[in-house]
Amino acid sequence: MLKKYSIVYSIFLLSIFNFFVTNALAIDLDEATRTVIADSTGNTVILTPEQVKRGKRLFNATCGACHVGGVTKTNPNVGLDPEALSLATPRRDNIAGLVDYLKNPTTYDGLESIADVHPSIKSADIYPRMRSLTNEDLYAIAGHVMLQPKIVTEKWGGGKIYY
Repeated sequence: MLKKYSIVYSIFLLSIFNFFVTNALAIDLDEATRTVIADSTGNTVILTPEQVKRGKRLFNATCGACHVGGVTKTNPNVGLDPEALSLATPRRDNIAGLVDYLKNPTTYDGLESIADVHPSIKSADIYPRMRSLTNEDLYAIAGHVMLQPKIVTEKWGGGKIYY
């Protein structure tokens, strides 16, 4: 009997804890923080709170296995930090560049397609998680990548030092 009540009590406490932690972690980012570079001309866009949440969820579900913390597990020399993205050809330090990359990925120098080894819309037959992603989903994922350096600063793409 005691064991039965202790399980119920534990579930109740966990539920209460989860409620407060979830609300505490639902950070309201101001517009300045949610402003990211939209394209290669330097235009900016303000991500909506919904895009921020959706981007984080989709990134973690679709990209997070190989890019946890903005690091590239298969090539730790190339991360998702702003500097690495800006040095790629074409530049990937903006939402449009990242969306283009997610549709048709190329090597860092932009010379060869890597759609057969990197998940993309082009290779959705090989990577099932990419099949259901819409342009809005890709935009949200790219927004997440652009937003993270503002939130977690140097930890994003920082590699073994932080993760």
